Amino acid sequence: MAPVPGSGLAKGLAVTLRTMTKKTVTAQYPDVQPELPPRSRGVIGLFEENCTVCMLCARECPDWCIYIDSHKETVPAAAPGGRERSRNVLDRFAIDFSLCMYCGICIEVCPFDALFWSPEFEYAETDIHELTHERDKLREWMWTVPAPPALDAGAEEPKELAAARKTADKLAAEAEKLAAQAAEAAQAEKLATEATEATEATEATGTTGATGTTRATAPDPSEPAGPQDGDA
Repeated sequence: MAPVPGSGLAKGLAVTLRTMTKKTVTAQYPDVQPELPPRSRGVIGLFEENCTVCMLCARECPDWCIYIDSHKETVPAAAPGGRERSRNVLDRFAIDFSLCMYCGICIEVCPFDALFWSPEFEYAETDIHELTHERDKLREWMWTVPAPPALDAGAEEPKELAAARKTADKLAAEAEKLAAQAAEAAQAEKLATEATEATEATEATGTTGATGTTRATAPDPSEPAGPQDGDA
């Protein structure tokens, strides 16, 4: 069916009229901060306690805008006779946001959850060289990372939470077992103490009874002596 002549113009005018009748809303930025979506890609925050300097994020970055420096240090053996270990210590972690294209690959490939998206977006600089932010600044942005959204109803529990809950239950069971053993030991010690006290009391009572019997059979000096053996 051929379009009616002028229908496109009528539709355009209808959109214009609807827009003209709506109330104009002006964003009062920067006096009023905008409400950003929870998954906004502002900057990348670093949780350096989780970083093992595996270099995976720097290798996978398509723009090569991540700079990492580290050194190795020796960790003494945890137990006597054990073997010393070496671990990487993070010295520098910087991201050049003048090169970053916000693809999020570094966050996805991090195996230890050390990188997160932050909705922070106010980091403009007057000099392009100042857009390379070091780990101190990245750590400050870490505290602006929103909490993860709640799971859908009926969704499986994350394996990290399941493993953590299993470990917590195991530790709680061990603590209860130790507490029960301590209570049993205290009860046994109490019973042993009571038995010892009862034994000592019994021995003291027996000694007192024997002394009283001896005194009862002793002769009284005020009474006359009875006939002795051999008297006629």
